Amino acid sequence: MPGFAELEFDLPGALLTAILERLEGMDAADLTTANALTIPEEQGVYALYLKADNRLVYIGKTDSDAGLRHRLTRHARKIVGRRNIDPNDVAFKAIRLFVFTAMDLEAALIQHFGGVGAVAWNNSGFGSNDPGRKRDTSDYKADHFDAQYPIELDEEFVAFEPGDYPVAEIMQRLKDGLPYTLRFQRPGRKSYHADFTNTVVTIAQPGMTAREVLALCGRNLPAGWHITALPSHIISYKGDRNVYDHGHEIART
Repeated sequence: MPGFAELEFDLPGALLTAILERLEGMDAADLTTANALTIPEEQGVYALYLKADNRLVYIGKTDSDAGLRHRLTRHARKIVGRRNIDPNDVAFKAIRLFVFTAMDLEAALIQHFGGVGAVAWNNSGFGSNDPGRKRDTSDYKADHFDAQYPIELDEEFVAFEPGDYPVAEIMQRLKDGLPYTLRFQRPGRKSYHADFTNTVVTIAQPGMTAREVLALCGRNLPAGWHITALPSHIISYKGDRNVYDHGHEIART
């Protein structure tokens, strides 16, 4: 037909091919906070590798709420607070994308590399936020990220100078500073339980680990409190009689 033609172009396929070629041709960087902060806060895709055998373990895609820098920084911080792994064990490659299509790039990349079963940390809980209290009694399968790399309690992630502190202040500073979630009972969203406000503990020396500081608080709180470390996070509630099969009790009054 004069003046008319048709063109069918596989834009999603071409974009996927270009991403794969770029990933293959670029060098990886260690997944440290310092390195992550050099990455622009832009949309894109990224991959994480275990350096020991250059094994791909996670594929992610950013969205409008959190760019590459945010995601990589969060992942780096998460690994800092884990046992059996070190930030120097993990490397990343990140690609900023100036155009997105309607295709699910994350799913397409995972499928290219063999599916979820072949990319160990996808669908393993690695990228999850705090699931909420209803999930505290959930089972942790052997291949779950948190089961393989549980949180580290025996490091000084938050420094306290010797002195007297209300438990409320200690718990909030730990909540803000720990590289994993600390969730404790509150009467309101931004308020503290009266037991936390009224109980004062003495930190006698610097250098106390997260476990030691939490145990100190637990020993001094009124009856009914427990502080329990789960593989992925720490919880503290009063009057909670749940049995946490995968939990490690730090203190119970």
